[in-house]
Amino acid sequence: MPSLKKTLSKKGYIRIPVKITKTNHIIIKVFINGIKGRFILDTGASNSCVGLDEVSLFSIETTISDVKAAGAGAVGMDTQKSLGNKLKIGGWKTKKFDLVVFDMSHVNQALVEYKEKEINGIIGADILLRGNAIIDYKNSCFYLKK
Repeated sequence: MPSLKKTLSKKGYIRIPVKITKTNHIIIKVFINGIKGRFILDTGASNSCVGLDEVSLFSIETTISDVKAAGAGAVGMDTQKSLGNKLKIGGWKTKKFDLVVFDMSHVNQALVEYKEKEINGIIGADILLRGNAIIDYKNSCFYLKK
């Protein structure tokens, strides 16, 4: 029987390694506008986002948004949006990538309390759906379709 890796490769999927932290977060390396960052892969997040303090790092332009963010114990947070960014995860990329921008300090504070490294943002269902993602927990990787 062929391996999952071979089967998905034949179907046009790209294999991307992940790190599972001791807090069971899935961490991936992401490039936004050519700049490397550390992101949580979050199937429960509807949209991908970056922290407000990461705007200059990733050279993103933002505009005010009426949408309020919620998650990880915080609700009603003001957001900004950033449209048309470049995203690269492993060998998978897109040139039209939108982001939600908000204060994610509470997320990083929680990670630091568990002695984990801080993150720059979260990759959410918007990208997982666009790439027809398949997560392979056993082999610490996930796949996105070209």
